[in-house]
Amino acid sequence: MEISSFIDLFCGIGGFHQAIKRIFPSATCVLASDINKNSAKVYEKNYNVKPEGDVRKIDESSIKSFDILCAGFPCQSFSNAGKKKSFNDTRGTLFHEIIRIARHNKPKFMFLENVKHILKIDNGSVFKTIVQSIEEIGYDVSHCVVSPHQLGVPQQRERVIFVCVRNDISEVDFDISDLLKDSLHQDIDVDRIFEENVDEKYSCPPDIRRALDAWDEIIQHVEVGEKLSPTIMCNEFYKNYTPEEFRNLSQWRQDYITKNKRLYDKYQSFWDTWYVKHKDIMTRREVYAKLEWQVGKKKENDSIWDYFIQVRQSGMRIKKTKYFPTLVAMVQTPIYGKKKRYITPRECARLQSFPDDFILDENDKNAYKQFGNAVNVDVIHLVMKKTMEFYGFTE
Repeated sequence: MEISSFIDLFCGIGGFHQAIKRIFPSATCVLASDINKNSAKVYEKNYNVKPEGDVRKIDESSIKSFDILCAGFPCQSFSNAGKKKSFNDTRGTLFHEIIRIARHNKPKFMFLENVKHILKIDNGSVFKTIVQSIEEIGYDVSHCVVSPHQLGVPQQRERVIFVCVRNDISEVDFDISDLLKDSLHQDIDVDRIFEENVDEKYSCPPDIRRALDAWDEIIQHVEVGEKLSPTIMCNEFYKNYTPEEFRNLSQWRQDYITKNKRLYDKYQSFWDTWYVKHKDIMTRREVYAKLEWQVGKKKENDSIWDYFIQVRQSGMRIKKTKYFPTLVAMVQTPIYGKKKRYITPRECARLQSFPDDFILDENDKNAYKQFGNAVNVDVIHLVMKKTMEFYGFTE
């Protein structure tokens, strides 16, 4: 048995497309759809398929016959970082467009991807609704949670993948998690991601570098074994709140100020001298004055520049270099401390397991966003490959 055709809903830049073509090179994409025009242009350049726009305007009866439906359906409604409105959010209801199309066209398989947190939202009711909706139109559903780092890709990015098999094909018990368990312990190689001879435009901007250099003086000064959490907010050391003003602060800010006091008291004379020296940069942007040290206790010869760095609204976040920080659609491009530069769009492509001949968006900002939204090709490929092998579908 073989797979000859597929559709790619919420296609983005084609992570699912890449995965299917690795297994079935001759398979035809008979329909792709994405509302984002920039992503659609990149998709067309790479696959010679022009995506449709709004999925809600697609007439399901007009779609040519297809074997597989792929969809990385919008995750904003379900993300742990979002407002968690679940199916009350319009974007959440886009899941039902998948059901509408699948009910009419009855593909052999569906592969759907979303954030891991979707399993827990509303005490699991969203997950149950998704599974029930798929089962009601004639499919058996299995799911797994996989991250690229389990496949040797240095990015920790847990995602849930739903594998939906049409009832007439699914005649035996199928557990995708069980099929994957022997493939999820591969060695990680960070160095294979990096480009050589990177353009100077990716260098760490002067102001951010100044702020990080300032914080690095703190790291150099504190004792080995010192605990540098929670988020240090240095400007708060020099504000004098009345008891009433303090009570009116948000609870998290009260907690951080209270817990940071120990660190200030211990190194007070150094802090005071340091703050006078760096007050200009620390007050230039609030984010510069907040340090999120997420790499454990101070180690011998520690430096901020030994790690990955993300400039986020919550602060200058410092993370271990075993994995790259998870790529997100918002532009929070990681800085690789040892090279004192941002990772490039091509490096983002590699983190999402796209090949080096993949044609990138010419606008870096668009490209970063597109890879933050993309599915990881290696992850999807493994899930598809194991499923196809189990059911005897080959090229």
